[in-house]
Amino acid sequence: MIEKINSLKAEIEGLTAADIQEVEALRIKYLSKKGEITALMQDFRTVPAEQKRELGQKLNELKTLATDRLASLREALENADTVDIDLDLTRTAAPMPLGTRHPLSLVKDEIISIFSRLGFTIAEGPEIEDDWHVFSSLNFAEDHPARDMQDTFFIQHHPDIVLRSHTSSVQSRVMEKNQPPIRIICPGRVYRNEAISARAHCFFHQVEALYVDENVSFADLRQTLLYFAREMFGPETKIRLRPSYFPFTEPSAEMDISCNLCGGKGCSFCKHTGWVEILGCGMVDPNVLEACGIDSKKYTGFALGMGVERITNLKYQVKDLRMFSENDVRFLRQFTSAH
Repeated sequence: MIEKINSLKAEIEGLTAADIQEVEALRIKYLSKKGEITALMQDFRTVPAEQKRELGQKLNELKTLATDRLASLREALENADTVDIDLDLTRTAAPMPLGTRHPLSLVKDEIISIFSRLGFTIAEGPEIEDDWHVFSSLNFAEDHPARDMQDTFFIQHHPDIVLRSHTSSVQSRVMEKNQPPIRIICPGRVYRNEAISARAHCFFHQVEALYVDENVSFADLRQTLLYFAREMFGPETKIRLRPSYFPFTEPSAEMDISCNLCGGKGCSFCKHTGWVEILGCGMVDPNVLEACGIDSKKYTGFALGMGVERITNLKYQVKDLRMFSENDVRFLRQFTSAH
């Protein structure tokens, strides 16, 4: 038995463990009810009386050694885990509140999601553009008011370089490089030289869509608009199209939806008309197709564009456009649960 005790003592003195699970396994091996030290304790009862004192002392020392050794291994591993944690001593003692996505981002992503279900893919382009892609390729006449300095930001000393005033420039870039079928949605920030107020800003966000293929009709446009309106504002939403004018579409229309606050009955928000304007649209002008290298006799298409701020106003009744760009956390916290 003395040899067995000495052998176990050597084993225990050399014990190592890589993790807490290994320490527990060693405890079971040596100190559990079926462990090796417990087995020696049971064999101790058969030891002759003259050897009991010596062996009993050695067994107690062995058990104490095993207990202390396992405890030190466990403590070392627990301390090592604590040290490895990267503590940020600048953090506040109170829990830090979660942020939220910006309301414009929430609405933009929802618009993109709706059109992606119709097969539209995202296309993007530069915010600093040339005159050709912003105006000339889109059938703007040389004397069109949009070219005036009052509406467009021009880059100093570069009269042909502007901050894009609409994301239609992305459409002309895509049409130049690709032949139909084309089915894209173009989200992005745009700039116009306007006085900042509750109803206008010098920059805002647009989402435009373009579909060009053989036999695309105004009926396709209307059905797409109806699907979008009902997905965005609810299945009971109605739409109406009013004739309008845009240089790059013919025929052109503006789309209204039934007021989502009063259900079309009339209220102060819709100025008691029951309708709220949300976007412009129309069939792509043949001149635009030809300018971008697409055969207008073979292909037709429709385009539509909306302001993200406008849609966000309708969904969340935000009456002051300036709130979207002021980063007031009191305003942004209202959208914490909206993502």
